[in-house]
Amino acid sequence: MASSSVLSEERGARGIPKAPFIEDVEKYLGGADAEIEGPLKAIQDAISKYRYMDSNLNQRRLSLEEKIPDIQKTLTMVEYLQERREGKTSQSEDDLEDDLEDEEPTSSSRPLKTTFELNDTLFAEAELEDTDTVYLWLGANVMLSYKLPAAIQLLRSKLEAAETNAASLTEDLEFLREQLTMMEVNMARVYNWDVRRRRERRIAEEKGGKSTSEKEGG
Repeated sequence: MASSSVLSEERGARGIPKAPFIEDVEKYLGGADAEIEGPLKAIQDAISKYRYMDSNLNQRRLSLEEKIPDIQKTLTMVEYLQERREGKTSQSEDDLEDDLEDEEPTSSSRPLKTTFELNDTLFAEAELEDTDTVYLWLGANVMLSYKLPAAIQLLRSKLEAAETNAASLTEDLEFLREQLTMMEVNMARVYNWDVRRRRERRIAEEKGGKSTSEKEGG
């Protein structure tokens, strides 16, 4: 086997190693008589690493894709509360029909009738008095109170970060799958090279045996 590593030292934007294309299999292995078990195992190990990274990144992306709609929904509600408090509500009732009872857009002094989720299939009605404070879950069973402007700023920053991370993960997954495909191609090329080598050796041995028989017969 050649002394070069299975994976290239070149890396992607976020450190994912690039898979080189093995153009000259014989040179890569180290000669016409080289064994292929070691190189094949090294390639298989690289494929396993790529698949592990693919699974890990995909789980992270799915987690973000679940969180982004929740952040967007929370941000929309907090912005509505802020606009309602300022008496500048311009959002139509159609956009909030799943969460809010009918009310006049300018009735900021009235209690806000809404529903909140108790579990997946159970909701309860509630009336919200005019307030400038909301409570946000931050994870790990931690909830903090924020003034409406601060909550909006926090949610917008979290939404932007989540969308940026999701886009980066999508790019990483595309790059990773290209490298995985390349390593699978490399494995097939090494295996096919060995099959061809064995066939050529068998043919050569058969020709050699036939020539020997003809000489003995002559």
